[in-house]
Amino acid sequence: MKADVVLPVNETERLEALRRYLILDTPPDGAFDHITAIASELLKVPIAIVSLVDHDRIWFKSHHGIEACETGRDIGLCASAILSPDFYQITDAKVDLRALTNPLVAGKFGLRFYAAAPLRTSDGFNLGTLCVIDRKPRELTVSETEMLSKLAALVMDLMELRLAARKIAELEKVQRETSEQLRLANLAAVESEAKFRDLFDEAPIPYVYEGLDTRFIQANRAALKTLGIKPEEIADTFGKSFVPDNPEAQRRAREAMESIGKGTDTGGVVLELRRKDNGKPLWVQWWSKPAANGEFTRTMMVDITARVLMEQEQARLQAQNEYLLEEIRSAHDFGDIIGESPGIRKVMQQIQLVAPTDAAVLINGESGTGKELVAHAIHENSPRKGRALIKVNCGAVPENLFESEFFGHMRGAFTGAVRDKPGRFELADGGTLFLDEIGEIPLAMQAKLLRVLQEQEIERVGDTRTRKINVRIIAATNRDLKKEVEAGRFRQDLFYRLVVFPLEIPPLRERREDIPKLAAHFVRVTAKKMNCSPPRFTKAQAEQLTAHDWPGNIRELQNAVERAVILAQSGPLYFELPTAKLSDSTPVTVESAKSPAILTREAWKRHERESIATALKQSGGKVFGPGGAAELLNMKPTTLASRIKALGIR
Repeated sequence: MKADVVLPVNETERLEALRRYLILDTPPDGAFDHITAIASELLKVPIAIVSLVDHDRIWFKSHHGIEACETGRDIGLCASAILSPDFYQITDAKVDLRALTNPLVAGKFGLRFYAAAPLRTSDGFNLGTLCVIDRKPRELTVSETEMLSKLAALVMDLMELRLAARKIAELEKVQRETSEQLRLANLAAVESEAKFRDLFDEAPIPYVYEGLDTRFIQANRAALKTLGIKPEEIADTFGKSFVPDNPEAQRRAREAMESIGKGTDTGGVVLELRRKDNGKPLWVQWWSKPAANGEFTRTMMVDITARVLMEQEQARLQAQNEYLLEEIRSAHDFGDIIGESPGIRKVMQQIQLVAPTDAAVLINGESGTGKELVAHAIHENSPRKGRALIKVNCGAVPENLFESEFFGHMRGAFTGAVRDKPGRFELADGGTLFLDEIGEIPLAMQAKLLRVLQEQEIERVGDTRTRKINVRIIAATNRDLKKEVEAGRFRQDLFYRLVVFPLEIPPLRERREDIPKLAAHFVRVTAKKMNCSPPRFTKAQAEQLTAHDWPGNIRELQNAVERAVILAQSGPLYFELPTAKLSDSTPVTVESAKSPAILTREAWKRHERESIATALKQSGGKVFGPGGAAELLNMKPTTLASRIKALGIR
């Protein structure tokens, strides 16, 4: 590597972090290849790479659209990208000083465009990038930048999952070795009772003699340490007292006790317990062998708490990965907030003020005003943007499933709970939880939600263990929550907990000056989805849309534009607004208010002649160009010229 290459200030620690993941020079992995394929498809680029920056090279864990597996660190752009705190982009390498002399740009490869999102660990080390490359210049949109960043977060989660799997394998190896020690201990016990007594006390494995009612008779030092009891407490201790009060743990313990009562050996059963001294969770693998006289049983156990907690964290990461991937695949448009009206500028200023804090935000606005887009903007401009933004539509959650959806549940907690499932609060841990339609939450659930917001801890349905969380709350509603409080339908204490920073979004009718830009944006977006050229959007059409009241706000405007683009079929746009209120200044086609429901051919021609004549009068006889009769009538100029000639209009 060249001596003048700039290195991160924490390069030594960064390389140590990279080594801990044990990923360099590993075989290809379909999960990583799937992500680079998605990046290439979504961003429409030929090349997508998962790169890891080593001390003297840049190694590719996945390389879509390119054969190379690595490159030198001194010529790889990823080495520069990891120096950037956030997103890194070169729109045209031939004019960008950062890449002008790079061999990949000046040489045969012909690189012109490069964009990368960092693979950042939870402690802030940039290990590499998820990058996309093209041989022609271009620039990613805001929504494409966010997509690439979310895919990079998925890559990092996959690395965490692979690391967790290796740690679990190591723990299982230790467990097997411990089981072998247990087997040898039993053999030694058979050979010599005296030797066994010494081994019983000094054995590293917890060993207990207990009666059929689970009262302890004797316990070795390892058992005392694992279960959190003192020697003088042995005689008054019952094994069943360690079992927590949740359905699944009680079921497993009950089945184990029943096997002892039948005189049956039981081995390898996983039990969930609680330590006696501090109540902390304890998971053990449990073996029991009843005595021949049936008066007591010998119990041995292996502490597998570390393994179980690792598996739970792995499940949480997997659930979060599935959620993030679904967000990326969805058709949601994460574009900029569009508008320059005073109302929307005030909203943007408030976003800039509150985003860097952890304050709860209550967004109020009519349906369709863009409350979710504002919540997304707050999250993306906050210190939590590297973690997930989890969204819940409170109005869509059945009342009997609110607690499970919010806080999660344990296996067996209710009919249909076939496995442990983390709730939305756990998925949002370290990030942001967006509660849309907060006013729809039932009163009974409001009290539980308030406790979680106050204590920052949750309890899954069917579990007695509390779990600490660190979640920022953004809520939204189209109701007047103050009136809901006065009517007794919303708790006052919860209202004040949520309304730390209220943010009001104006309806579209109060920001009419933004309608032309919004409509033009939706025309472009819809045309892109349909893979066609955007139809012409005229000033007259903008005025027509601006005059409408839009009771459904931006959502209604977007639907109207999409419908018009679909119907255009390479022709002119036409907006059907049956309830629109048009201003005096808006040019319109003259129609008789008393026209019959069905017109004869002659009446139709007369009606058409009058409309064209009125449009020509308003345009001063001008047919073509801006402000011409063709634009006023929303017709092609050539079509209008043909109709003028056919109708004999002078």
